[in-house]
Amino acid sequence: MQQEVEPLTGVRHALCRGQVDASHPDPIGVLRQALGPAPLAVVALFISPAADFDRLVREADAAFGEAEVVACTTAGEIGAGGYAENTVIAIGFPQAHFAATSILIEDLGGGSSQALQDRIALERVALQEAHPDKRHGFAFLLVDGLSLREDMLTVAIAPALRDMALFGGSAADGVDFGHTRVALNGRACENAAVLTLIQSALRVKVFSIDHLVPTDRQMVVTGADPDRRIVKSINAEPAAQEYARLVGKDPQQLDQFTFASHPVVVRIGRNHHVRAIQQVKEGGELLFFSAIDEGMVLTLADPLDMVDHLRRKLDELADAGALTDIVGCDCLLRRIEAEQKQTTRAVSAVLADHRVIGFSTYGEQIGALHVNHTMTGVAIYAPEEDAE
Repeated sequence: MQQEVEPLTGVRHALCRGQVDASHPDPIGVLRQALGPAPLAVVALFISPAADFDRLVREADAAFGEAEVVACTTAGEIGAGGYAENTVIAIGFPQAHFAATSILIEDLGGGSSQALQDRIALERVALQEAHPDKRHGFAFLLVDGLSLREDMLTVAIAPALRDMALFGGSAADGVDFGHTRVALNGRACENAAVLTLIQSALRVKVFSIDHLVPTDRQMVVTGADPDRRIVKSINAEPAAQEYARLVGKDPQQLDQFTFASHPVVVRIGRNHHVRAIQQVKEGGELLFFSAIDEGMVLTLADPLDMVDHLRRKLDELADAGALTDIVGCDCLLRRIEAEQKQTTRAVSAVLADHRVIGFSTYGEQIGALHVNHTMTGVAIYAPEEDAE
């Protein structure tokens, strides 16, 4: 059994943490003890698909009382030692430093975006006015990673948040791509999302990092089914065949390791964002993790050394103040790349050194964007007087 017990001690560590094997007979009991007695505003659970998700979220709702309990399934977890498998991770946000409200968004794509924006705006204003002592805010989104609705959802949510920065992750199902689930206060759903608005007395910084550098090798999507995120042809050739030619691979041998090693990016404004490939469909079509459309220009990208890049970027966050915790949503493709390059242990060490806790995703959200092959998250800092 893996377990981390981290009692709250002032603001040296702002968050309470727990970690337990998914096979434990009473994982919620272990996590309840690990998070300690302090009243909690939010409890976030990242649950391996090896566990009974529905049972655990019901038990957690009963165990954590007045706290908002948000949860999702994962493609792996990030715990005390970095990358973990077959575990349940719990993060507690103590009421001493945080206040929150959560919204369950069901039937993604089926409702009015204006009605959703209005609801979010009202909840945001009410939360801020009720907690004037907690001046720093951010929004945390968990969304069904097989819903194909993340892009439209983030675009709909962003205007209502105003200056409240958004990050999040898409719920996952290991590498099976079968069933992904989210939950709020014991209610488990598919084709849904949970948006949690959090105000903090501690300074926070929402961030997004990736280690990919665009090359001069480009391709044009010439045939696509945008609703299903399927690319049928690239450069007027069958999609998988042309992608394989451009990366120097056999079309019959394309797999997740290939996609992780040879990502494609699209330029939005001055920046490039990853549009990761999930799998090859029958007939040589490519299924993507993010929005795709005909006429889109895709650029092949080369990865930098992920260990060095991750350490440098997390060090930069730490240089901005007395860092207490980082909550991270890390793309499955980053984990796959680490496995392929045999750097999993080194990446885990960097994550552990910087107190990153979170899960591996089918996609990440930052502001109004849904991206891939990225880590998004929030860094939490101690007050300056405590740091001194």
